Amino acid sequence: MSADTARLPLFPLSAVLFPDGLLPLRVFEARYMDMTARCLREQSSFGVCLIAAGQEVGAPAVPCAVGTEATIEQWDMRETGVLSILVRGGRRFRIEDRHIQPDGLLTATVRWLPPAPSRPVPEAQADILPLLGAIAAEVGNPLPAPHRFDDAAWVGARYAELLPIPQRARQALLELDDVISRLEIIQQYLRQHGLLGREG
Repeated sequence: MSADTARLPLFPLSAVLFPDGLLPLRVFEARYMDMTARCLREQSSFGVCLIAAGQEVGAPAVPCAVGTEATIEQWDMRETGVLSILVRGGRRFRIEDRHIQPDGLLTATVRWLPPAPSRPVPEAQADILPLLGAIAAEVGNPLPAPHRFDDAAWVGARYAELLPIPQRARQALLELDDVISRLEIIQQYLRQHGLLGREG
């Protein structure tokens, strides 16, 4: 493996994980219990991908080509045979090849995608910040700390997680390399749904 590639176990889900995002998961299938135990023991990561075809449970699903590295931040087993974990999103990656292990676990060679450069939210999209700030101020705040309202990539990712949009639309936002384009799409959505002041 080169510095920009890695071999990762994959966890195809009906959900999209963004860099710096938090995602709670319930793990009960043997292949994923073993994967989780290995990640905890070795302090390693796995990949989360939206399912392109198939189901979360049973035969290995076909994942979308772009996913996000996941590291386990918390774990608990309050139910026998069910492991509750909280993962945080790391680097985005693109799958180069896939392999199904005998236990049904999907593994892949992935190529890390370049991290989004840190840049401020442009003035043209600044009107989306107060709503996100209001969400962050609510009791039971769903936004993962640390809050970085001055970072266009962070703001776009948090909105992409929160908006009530289809998972395929969420995946399209994850795949965008241009963080300002992502903000423009989000701004247009918020305006169309009456959540921001309209232009003009």
